[in-house]
Amino acid sequence: MKGVVLAGGLGTRLLPLTRITNKHLLPIFDKPMIYYPLQTLINAGIDDIMIVTGGNNAGDFLKLLGNGRQFGLKDISYTYQEGEGGIAEALDLTRNFADGEKVLIVLGDNIIEKNIIKEKEDFEKQKEGAKILIKKVPHPSSFGVPELEGNKVIGIEEKPENPKTDHAVIGIYMYDSRVFDIIETLERSDRGELEITDVNNAYIKDGTMTCSVLDGWWIDAGSSPENLAEATQLVIKTGANNLT
Repeated sequence: MKGVVLAGGLGTRLLPLTRITNKHLLPIFDKPMIYYPLQTLINAGIDDIMIVTGGNNAGDFLKLLGNGRQFGLKDISYTYQEGEGGIAEALDLTRNFADGEKVLIVLGDNIIEKNIIKEKEDFEKQKEGAKILIKKVPHPSSFGVPELEGNKVIGIEEKPENPKTDHAVIGIYMYDSRVFDIIETLERSDRGELEITDVNNAYIKDGTMTCSVLDGWWIDAGSSPENLAEATQLVIKTGANNLT
């Protein structure tokens, strides 16, 4: 299985902090934000990883991460996303890197307390399809919200005004190689982006989506200055991904 960290975008919600740098290079406690999703993949047993970045500071990722030897990797692959075309568009840039294998994607500003090795191993045993992770949150309308029927996801709504559950789909996704064919069929949303929720709903529609509830805390650190500050406090208090 290949690993992907999506670290593009312009980080406008964190201005002026992001005026001169990519948000994924901002500090969370004593480490750059990008270290945390990268370690999530490594802790899950993935050592073939691509970073998708963008904006004016893409070269800074190479200066910071290099070939990945400091993380015990043989190397790290990189690719560049022009503009802000959405998560699914960014993922599509990894098609050749994936080379027909399953992929595990972590959004570059998503930080978790524990590891997802069990969920990753469960997906490796899954013959086909996709897997998402969900977490109970206080304000689900800010995220993609799963509609649940027991332990089964029967639909996902993106930032609904009236959420059907109090859970959010977090920024960790697992897909088989068919994901790239699905992306080709997508139409851009009102935001002008290819939405990852549309990808997930395609798998739900054909009955090949599974889900698990994430153990431990999770935070979307790059969504606001408040979340950026809270992420630092969580890492100081409890640690994350063996990085503290």
